[in-house]
Amino acid sequence: METMTGMHRSCGCGVVTKEDCGKELTLAGWVNTRRDHGGLIFIDLRDRSGIVQIVMSPQYGEEAFHKAEDVRSEYVLVVKGVVRERSADTINPKMATGEVEVVVSEMRVLNKAKTPPFYVEDGIDVDEMVRLKYRYIDLRRPEMQRNLIMRHKIIHEIREFLDGHDFLEIETPILTKSTPEGARDYLVPSRVNPGKFYALPQSPQLFKQLLMVSGMERYFQIARCFRDEDLRADRQPEFTQLDMELSFENQDFILDLMEHMMQRVFKNVLNVDIPIPFKRITWDDAMNLYGSDKPDLRFDMHFYDISDLLRDTEFKVFRNVLDNGGVVKAINVKNDSDIPRKELDGLVDYVGRYGAKGMAWIGFNKDDTLKCQITKFLGEEKVREIGKFCEAEKGDLILIIADKPKIVAQALGELRLEMARRMNLIDENEFCFRWVTDFPMFEYSEEDKRWVAEHHPFTAPRDEDIEYLETNPGKVYAKAYDMVLNGVEAGGGSLRIYQEELQEKVFKAIGISKDEAQEKFGFLLDAFQYGAPPHAGIALGLDRLVMLMLHLGSIRDVIAFPKTQSAIDQLTQAPSEVVEKQLKELHIKTDIKKESDLLV
Repeated sequence: METMTGMHRSCGCGVVTKEDCGKELTLAGWVNTRRDHGGLIFIDLRDRSGIVQIVMSPQYGEEAFHKAEDVRSEYVLVVKGVVRERSADTINPKMATGEVEVVVSEMRVLNKAKTPPFYVEDGIDVDEMVRLKYRYIDLRRPEMQRNLIMRHKIIHEIREFLDGHDFLEIETPILTKSTPEGARDYLVPSRVNPGKFYALPQSPQLFKQLLMVSGMERYFQIARCFRDEDLRADRQPEFTQLDMELSFENQDFILDLMEHMMQRVFKNVLNVDIPIPFKRITWDDAMNLYGSDKPDLRFDMHFYDISDLLRDTEFKVFRNVLDNGGVVKAINVKNDSDIPRKELDGLVDYVGRYGAKGMAWIGFNKDDTLKCQITKFLGEEKVREIGKFCEAEKGDLILIIADKPKIVAQALGELRLEMARRMNLIDENEFCFRWVTDFPMFEYSEEDKRWVAEHHPFTAPRDEDIEYLETNPGKVYAKAYDMVLNGVEAGGGSLRIYQEELQEKVFKAIGISKDEAQEKFGFLLDAFQYGAPPHAGIALGLDRLVMLMLHLGSIRDVIAFPKTQSAIDQLTQAPSEVVEKQLKELHIKTDIKKESDLLV
C-alpha cells in the first residue's frame, strides 16, 4: 500500500466549488462509487464533508488511470488533480459539488477494502443488528454522520450559552458510592479494597449539590450516566445528560434560562424559531386532561370527565366502576363518526393492552342519528347529554373508558395518541414545548408498603405542603418541573432541600432513619451542616434531545456506539467473560456454569 507522503490534503471533497476551477487540489477519501466508461473512469470520492466526482484518463495521468481500473468501493485514496467545470448536460443537481469534477493526474491507493456488508448510502433497508455489528461502516453513511455532526453543534451551542451565563463546566467522579436513586446501579469491584464496590453514577446528583455547598454557584456538565434498567428506543444503559445546578435562584429564573437556551440552540442549529415563554401545566391538570405527565400537545383532544353525569346510572358497567372509586372519561375525535365497526372492535383490543376492560363509543352521525352500543342501557337523552358535555358536533366520535383512575389515564391517554395518528392531527415538523410543574412529592409503593420519593429525596416540597409531611405525605407536592417536547420528557429538575431539619422530615416520611440516612448520604448531610445555600437544578437527556430535534425514532441513531435493547454491544460483544486471573484479583468467585460445561 502507498502512503500520503508529499500529498497534503487541500480541502474536503464536499466543499469543492466553481470558484476552484483551474486550481490543482489534493483530495482524500473513500470510493463511494466507480464507473468505467472505457477510456474514462469516474469515481465519486467521499469524505465527511461530502462527495465529489473525480475523473481518470490516460491523457492526464496514465498511471493513475491504470490504478483506478483495480479500485473498488470503500478503497481509501488520495488524488491530485485540477478542478474543471462540468458541461451543462453532465451537471448533477443532487450533489453539492455537481457542477465540477476533478481531473486526476496522480492517485495513490492508501488502503484496500473488503466488500462491505451493506451499501454506504442513506435510507438502507438493513437489520439494525447488522448495522451495529459493523458500526464503523454504518457511521460512514451521510445521514449517520449528519446526526453526529448535529449532536456536536447542539453541545457546542449549549456550552457557549452556559459559558455566557457564568456557568463553570466541572467534572464529577465516575467511580463513586452506590446510593438509592431509582434504578439499579452498575457496580465495579475494587481490587485494592476486597469485597467493596464502586458504583457508576446514575446521575451526578449528590456531587453537583456538594459543588453548590462549595460555593461554585453555577455548574454544568455534559455528564455520562449509567443505569441498569430495562431498555427501549429512547433509553440506553449508558447515556449523556446536560446536568446543571444553580445557587440563590428560584424556579422562574431556571425555567426562563432553559427557555432562552433552547431558543438559541434551535435557532443556531436548525434555524427554527422557538416561541418563549413555554406554556406551563401542573401535573394534576396534565393527568386529568391527557392521562400523562408528558402530554403531546401538538394537538388537543383532552379528556372529559363524565363521571358525575353517570352517578345515578343503573348501567352496571359504569355503576360498578363509580361505586368502587373509579372514573369514567371520554375523548372527542372530531369528524370520525363514520369509523367502521371493525375498527372500533380493534380499538377495544388496543385499549385492552393498557389494562382497560372495555371501551364504549358514541358516533354522532351527520344525519343526527346515533351510532352507540350503550343507548339501550343509558337512554338516548343521557347519551345526547354526554355528547353535549363533550362538545360533540355532527360527525364526531366519542370514545369512553371506565376503570380505576390509573388505568383510565394510561389507556385513554394511549387511545388519544392513537386516534391523533389515525386522524393525522400531529404535525411532525412542529416543536411543542411545555413545562409540567408541581409533581407529587411521594408515591405509595404497594410492594414496599411505604411512601417513596417520586424524584429523589432531596427534592424540596412546596412550602404550603410541609405540614403534611408527617400526617399525609400523599398531599405533599414538590417544587419540581419537567421540560416536555412533543410528548417526550426532555428533562427535569427541582429546587433542593438545603436545611437539615426539613431533610430529616422528608427522610422520615419515606421511612429512612437517621442512621440509614447517614450511612447512605452521610457525606452530603455532613456538608449541609457547614452552610448550604438555597440551590436548584435540572438535567436534560442529551441523546433524547438530539433525537427529537432531528425527528428520529431512536436514540441509537444519535449515539456513536450504542447498545442493543438487551444491553449488548454488537460491535465488541460486551459484556463478555473474563479470565479467572482477573476474577481472583478482584476477589470474585462465580458459580455460573458456562454453556460448554452444561453440554458435557
